[in-house]
Amino acid sequence: MADGIFFPLDRRELLAGLGAAALSPAMPRIAAAQGRFSLRLQAKTGVIGLRPGVANTPIWSLLSSTPDRDIRPKRGDELEITLLNELPVPTVLNWHGIDGAPAAEPLAARRPLLPGARESFVIPLRHAGIFTCDHRLLGDGQAQPSRMLPLVVRESEAVTVDRDEVFLIEDWRLRPDGTAIAPGTDPKETTPLYTINGLTALDIPTRTHERLRFRFINGCQRNVIAIKIEQHDVRVMALDSQPAEPFLARDGALVLAPGTRVDAFIDAAVPPGSTSSILLHDGKEARPIARLVASKEPPIRDAALPAPPPLPSNGLPAQLDLKSALRIDLTLGGSQAGWVTPANFAGSAAPAFRAKPGRIVVLALTNRGDRSEVFHLHGHHFRLLDRLDDGWKPFWLDTLAIEPGQTQRIAFAAAHAGRWLMETSATAWAAPRLVRWYSIE
Repeated sequence: MADGIFFPLDRRELLAGLGAAALSPAMPRIAAAQGRFSLRLQAKTGVIGLRPGVANTPIWSLLSSTPDRDIRPKRGDELEITLLNELPVPTVLNWHGIDGAPAAEPLAARRPLLPGARESFVIPLRHAGIFTCDHRLLGDGQAQPSRMLPLVVRESEAVTVDRDEVFLIEDWRLRPDGTAIAPGTDPKETTPLYTINGLTALDIPTRTHERLRFRFINGCQRNVIAIKIEQHDVRVMALDSQPAEPFLARDGALVLAPGTRVDAFIDAAVPPGSTSSILLHDGKEARPIARLVASKEPPIRDAALPAPPPLPSNGLPAQLDLKSALRIDLTLGGSQAGWVTPANFAGSAAPAFRAKPGRIVVLALTNRGDRSEVFHLHGHHFRLLDRLDDGWKPFWLDTLAIEPGQTQRIAFAAAHAGRWLMETSATAWAAPRLVRWYSIE
């Protein structure tokens, strides 16, 4: 990375990932009815403006048709999803971060929805945080790439921030004619491009002593990225929808694997009228993608707020008893037995492993490929274990990047009965997305 822009970080470190208009994007519109929230979604064709002054680029979108209401569910609520497929191909919703919702599990419980068909199901919102859904699971090699849709679930307790903003980063590959290609295809003769909340550039106004909660999402198809906010301390509060012991990001930079979410607090402190760049690095170059613009209005308060306490717990266990854990070895990368493309998934295939509810499971994930692999666990969050003993890092994850030749061990409590997916993909645009399933019963 360029000197003076990021802390020293080479491509190998970057790919290790996170061993961990308006500012709001097209957030899902949610209507409350009879004590339950309802979200109506349409998978349909759409467009996005990726080149100023040029015709919009066709994409496949996931849009809400629920009436426009500024309502966000909170932890403990239920969410009724209705999906109408207006695409010319089958589709299925894929959720990131939602634990313990077996009825919503793609492929393992919900078969792809045919064109013109409609389905409804209910998911319990067990945890507060930032979650995402998309219809990319079957997206490799399709006619158009598609976007990700964020969902914010509020904490049951109040959190002291002045603004709560989603920052969704997505990547695109454009041909010379302005059309975009889907992942799983050869990116030769295409140009990479990034958007924030669907925009190619973004100015974010701030006031002195204002506290902003940014919910950063790596919505890229395959890329591990680093985000750096210049001239500001960036305090990490949650990873992958789960509260963490607050800590300052080194040099104000965050590294996010595809699908990773990071909640960070930023206290605006630069002189009025000045700007602070938000830079993105994809392992090749750093580029400005947004700016914090300090207002000349009076400070929002007389002094900066004190350091924030941890976010309210989502109730995950403080300790995992690893002594009697079920230990499973899984191999990632290349053509490994058991892993298939989503289109070839069969529920009749043997699961990667079975565990009883309440059992602690330890997975040893070994990457035999020549590129970093991004692993995503459905249904449960996990602890990243230390290399030399059975201790763990002080945070929960559901997504992990694993370097070539590396083995990482993770542990989780099998709290939710059901059939759950695991996903993996190499960090290359043309790499296929692969899946397996595991059983808790």
